[in-house]
Amino acid sequence: MAERGAGIRIEEQNGAEHAIPRQPTAVTAFVGRTLKGPVNRPITIGSFAEFQHHFGGLWQPSTLSYAVEQYFENGGRQAIVVRVCNGARPPTLTLPAGGSELRLIGVNPGSREFLRASVDYDGIGDNEPDRFNLVVQRVRSPGSELVEDQEIFLRLSVAPDSGRFVADALLESRLVRVKGPVPPQRPDRTLGASGAAPVGYVHSNPDGDDGGALTDYDVIGSATDGTGLFALKACEGFNLLCIPPLSREQDVGMSTLLVAARLCREQHAMLVVDPPAQWTTADAALEGLRTWPFRSENAVMFFPRILAFDRLRNRQEVFGSSGAAAGVIARMDETWPVWSAAEPEEAILRPGFRLACTVSDGDRVRLAQAGVNTLHSVRSTVRRGTSPCTLAAGTSGASDWKYLSARRLALFVMTSIERGTRWVLFEQNGPPTWRRAREQVEAFLAELDEQGAFAGGRPEESYFVICDERLNRPEKIAAGRFDILFGFAITRPGDFHTCLVTHQPGASRVRPVSVNRLATCQEQVELEIETGILRRPF
Repeated sequence: MAERGAGIRIEEQNGAEHAIPRQPTAVTAFVGRTLKGPVNRPITIGSFAEFQHHFGGLWQPSTLSYAVEQYFENGGRQAIVVRVCNGARPPTLTLPAGGSELRLIGVNPGSREFLRASVDYDGIGDNEPDRFNLVVQRVRSPGSELVEDQEIFLRLSVAPDSGRFVADALLESRLVRVKGPVPPQRPDRTLGASGAAPVGYVHSNPDGDDGGALTDYDVIGSATDGTGLFALKACEGFNLLCIPPLSREQDVGMSTLLVAARLCREQHAMLVVDPPAQWTTADAALEGLRTWPFRSENAVMFFPRILAFDRLRNRQEVFGSSGAAAGVIARMDETWPVWSAAEPEEAILRPGFRLACTVSDGDRVRLAQAGVNTLHSVRSTVRRGTSPCTLAAGTSGASDWKYLSARRLALFVMTSIERGTRWVLFEQNGPPTWRRAREQVEAFLAELDEQGAFAGGRPEESYFVICDERLNRPEKIAAGRFDILFGFAITRPGDFHTCLVTHQPGASRVRPVSVNRLATCQEQVELEIETGILRRPF
């Protein structure tokens, strides 16, 4: 449980007496352009209706809006949306203040950000000429009485030395800020349209602007400022990432894919990549894959693009497949475990969606060998014999992460154990806590093993956990660090993928390492872990 307020975040973590909870596997993040809404701030939604409320619904320049709609129509349940812009401007409001004016500017940019404000002096004494009350609202449309958001600020002041100085108080607003200097006189009371009505509103000026089409620079954003893709570092728990095409005519660039894949690697997520627009046939895709430079074990592609009805243009249009594919994955996760190697059901699109081109069974096999999966619009009676793969499958070296189910299982295990053992930070770092942490992780892995997640006929062939003095040496304990080492076999009994969980105040992480679990020498374990981190950066 988490509560936010006044800059304080309180979390109730899972304890040693509880089983490690299984983390979600199909929460999908979207980054792109929308009609309205907060910029560079992740917003969690559970339906397309919620997307419409926060971001304005379908908009022709917004490929993201269509991708989100297709995600939910194909079975998606939860999404995280980050709006990015290119040169968009928010609207302003002008409040008369005697012979001057108090200017406000919206927090969110766009021509569809409709604001209004009202000023009154209720409860303000005659001896307080600098004070006023302010109501700010966001409404559905100009002149509408449908209020989408409202804020009330009591006893504001135009005096800079006041504790309720308007420019400072509005820094906490979700809707507006002060623009320019504050006038020496408080804003006038806002009267109704007739001049006699007790309440009236000043509406925002028509100077909001939607900006231009996105560039890769806009989507990537800044790691320092937490914008663009890096805004997702402020949230925890997305498993899939979709970056729809920059526009209907322009694909996402290679620079964005590389940054997104690295972010997914750090966040233990999978990037769902749209096939390039020029891959209009299976032959074109196979030819393009020969020279396509982007490969990653944390990325997956579903070919071809899809045909769907565009309600704004009233006709069928071609769209990128990432949103629909993420929805299909989310739908299948509700029925089948994430480690299911051969999907019991094919990736079937919901009715109303068709493939943008025909793909033969032979082409499906060739595409899979090159690391690309194929969507289906109808169920086939012919068994395909191929398991979904990642974009590492097309590389020359053999990799356990060439299969999507194996990679997603690994990410699921790492995320669940890292988050489920954070309670150790509140306990004394010593043998009793080591034992409890080890038993908790062992119980989690044993349950997965019993359900068929790992290779091996015996537990010792399927997984292991180390949490003792070999990892938690005195100097690390003094530094506030707590380490847990675990491994699991995905493809071959006894062939472990090993991960190190490190908990420190304010910074917990998990990363793959190489280590001999049978080593008893402290120095050898330390050396192998550090060497493995350098050799296998995550």
